[in-house]
Amino acid sequence: MGPQGLGSSPAGGEVSTASIQGETNIRKRSVLIAGHATSVSLEEAFWRGLKKIAEARGKSVNGLITEIDSETQGNLSSAIRVFVLNNVVRD
Repeated sequence: MGPQGLGSSPAGGEVSTASIQGETNIRKRSVLIAGHATSVSLEEAFWRGLKKIAEARGKSVNGLITEIDSETQGNLSSAIRVFVLNNVVRD
């Protein structure tokens, strides 16, 4: 299943709704996209998933966000969420 900690349980079973407490809190973080500082707001679960994907690919989170940004138009936070979700569903 996808990156550990993003909608997956250690035993591979279903995730209870109680386990999402705190995961839906929005966290705003400063990032560099192609050398330009900006901020991105995502739920903690998506930040964690993005970090795990970046690590698995041998990239920095900023580098991965730059790639996502270069391939999308519109809302970057939404694009990141879809990217992380697609990586989890694909696995």
